[in-house]
Amino acid sequence: MKAFDWLALMRAGFQELRLRPAEFWDLTPAEFLLMLGLEDGAAPMLGRDRLSELAARFPDKTND
Repeated sequence: MKAFDWLALMRAGFQELRLRPAEFWDLTPAEFLLMLGLEDGAAPMLGRDRLSELAARFPDKTND
């Protein structure tokens, strides 16, 4: 079994992302990977065009 490189993860969290220790340890692995830009790409970024499309398709409802 390959050893887990905790030092590299902590270095990325503390030095690159400038997280405080409590913030680092509170993250889920998915959140941490997302912050580092290492997500698996399953869901594309939500751009302005896609947001406009979704807003038109699902408008806010008012209680008039």
